[in-house]
Amino acid sequence: MTRFLFAAVAAAAVLAGCQGTPAAENAAAPVAARTAPSGLDLVRLTVEGRGRRHDFIVEVARTEPQQAQGLMHRRALAADAGMLFPFDPPRPAAFWMRNTLIPLDMIFIRPDGTIARIAANTVPMSEELVGVEEPVTAVLELRGGRAAELGIQAGDRVSWDD
Repeated sequence: MTRFLFAAVAAAAVLAGCQGTPAAENAAAPVAARTAPSGLDLVRLTVEGRGRRHDFIVEVARTEPQQAQGLMHRRALAADAGMLFPFDPPRPAAFWMRNTLIPLDMIFIRPDGTIARIAANTVPMSEELVGVEEPVTAVLELRGGRAAELGIQAGDRVSWDD
């Protein structure tokens, strides 16, 4: 009970300290890093092309272990969610679907931000490699069929805050 009371008092103090702060001061304050339940960073990612734009909030798999895990064992993926696999330096990339339970769209992104290829509705649990031979700076994975639903095509531009 004491921990709960302390937490409640601390939360009230924080909230009270936030009241009355001018909006301009809030806008200038640094934004805390957003983290997914998986522990990965979350970033806003935008796909633009042919007069349309769509925003996603995606997890970023930065390290080799994070990239190896990817979206394995996930049972669902929200419509505006995904996972980004950045590469530095850019390189050819190939993925498989081992232990991935849901179909995914794999979007291969060139260093200039344009989409090189979309591998749509990849087959869950497959060990067949899906990739590109040209160097890419990142791969974006979305829920299977989502790229087609939104009209995302090769040549569209992808950008993200990082």
